[in-house]
Amino acid sequence: MVFGVWCLVFIPHVSDTLVVNEVYLSLQGESTFAGLPCIFIRLTACNLRCSYCDTAYAFTEGEKQSVGEIVSEVRRLAAPFIGRVGEHKLPLVELTGGEPLLQPNALPLMKALCDERFTVLIETSGALDISKIDPRVRRIMDLKCPSSGEAARNRFENIPHLKSTDEVKFVIGTQEDYNWAKEQMTQHRLERICPLLISWVQPLAPEQQHPSLQRVPAGLTPITRRELAERIIADALPVRFQLQMHKFVWPAEQRGV
Repeated sequence: MVFGVWCLVFIPHVSDTLVVNEVYLSLQGESTFAGLPCIFIRLTACNLRCSYCDTAYAFTEGEKQSVGEIVSEVRRLAAPFIGRVGEHKLPLVELTGGEPLLQPNALPLMKALCDERFTVLIETSGALDISKIDPRVRRIMDLKCPSSGEAARNRFENIPHLKSTDEVKFVIGTQEDYNWAKEQMTQHRLERICPLLISWVQPLAPEQQHPSLQRVPAGLTPITRRELAERIIADALPVRFQLQMHKFVWPAEQRGV
């Protein structure tokens, strides 16, 4: 069953269901947890259309599942890890999208997963309120840079709610993005709050280019991943430079990885 974005927004929330695009076990490709086994719960729908979005298929594709059904699937995928001890309880569990916070039942789902003693992460655009998320969840929040086409949607009111266990991510595709990110770090003293991530924009494969995505605003100057890395070093930025690790293992357009 397929649900459109607007249908999802106006469905009365009278049950414990969510619209789920996919649930799968892979390796975490980004964040300070990069390289660790992780179960991804990709929820359907997004209120943004970033120019570089590589999961446009999650805008509308999905099926209803209850919180209990999702938790049961997570338990099944996690079963081979039972009894193995590591620095973090493995596998990690991450809610992603789309934009998971568009669905109110993402909140009880995260609480249920925390109650199961999983290390729970959420990838969120930063355009919606993060304050109601269970405090045990590690929030990876974007601040959208100019080339995304969605910088006006940043909800800066979220910054006071960030904790030391959260992470702020800037996706950089242009020189202007880099300069803007530096300004935000300085203005909001972000390095004093939580780890900061800088991701280089991986060019989209042809099958990932969706007609609804924003266009990169005119007049911006592209930056290569090498230029980005060298500028971070030259400016002594207190950030973690990251590439999307999974795209160096599997084809960039492959789902379920």
